[in-house]
Amino acid sequence: MKTLKVLSALLTYPTPELIAAADELAAVLDSEKLLPKAERMALQALIDDLASGDLLDAQERFILLFDRTRALSLHLFEHVHGESRDRGQAMVDLIKLYEDGGYTPTTKELPDFLPLFLEFAATRPPAEAIELIGQPGHVIAALRERLARRGSPYAAIFASLLALAKVKPDRETLDRLLAEPDPEPDDLEALDAAWEEEEVLFGPGAAAEDCGKDALSAKLRQARRPAPGLEPVPGSGPRTIVSSSSAPRT
Repeated sequence: MKTLKVLSALLTYPTPELIAAADELAAVLDSEKLLPKAERMALQALIDDLASGDLLDAQERFILLFDRTRALSLHLFEHVHGESRDRGQAMVDLIKLYEDGGYTPTTKELPDFLPLFLEFAATRPPAEAIELIGQPGHVIAALRERLARRGSPYAAIFASLLALAKVKPDRETLDRLLAEPDPEPDDLEALDAAWEEEEVLFGPGAAAEDCGKDALSAKLRQARRPAPGLEPVPGSGPRTIVSSSSAPRT
């Protein structure tokens, strides 16, 4: 699915190479036509914005959005585990998933970096790729809403991912994610406070006594066996759950 590779590229730090490939990226989206017209138009607006604007301005905008603000982190496990011990095991499990799929990342990014995750998904058969990108649906939906509130054209990427996966996140779970601090990148005091937040639980089972049983790290460790109550589709690829249910954040 070359469309996933395009979304991955658009979600990386703007470089001259990315800008030079603007027409090629747009052509892939138009050729595959995997996305609804509205999403393709929104992505085209982002591509045009990157191609026609000043590169330094685009780079500064990217840093302010995704590197300064924890609520917009492109590291999936940041929204699930924060800096808790579980994050390390989840990373190990995700690396194993990549290795089992014959995928060797060419960057030094952490394995839960969303553009890297999308690159891996792009190497899988279409049905498996769609399932994979749908698993962190609550995190993707929360990022989309936060970017939309800021009027950022980057919201188009997350809207496109949700459209591809045909995912409709549970509203209660999404509201819990959106209730977490989301300071502006120039509010240094609020940013410091957000990074020092105590553990926050969210997801359908957050209030339950055994809230950790559906944590992301546990589900990732089940990559080679079906989730409780579910049977794998015969002939399907590895099943990994990258969801946001009942996961702690520190």
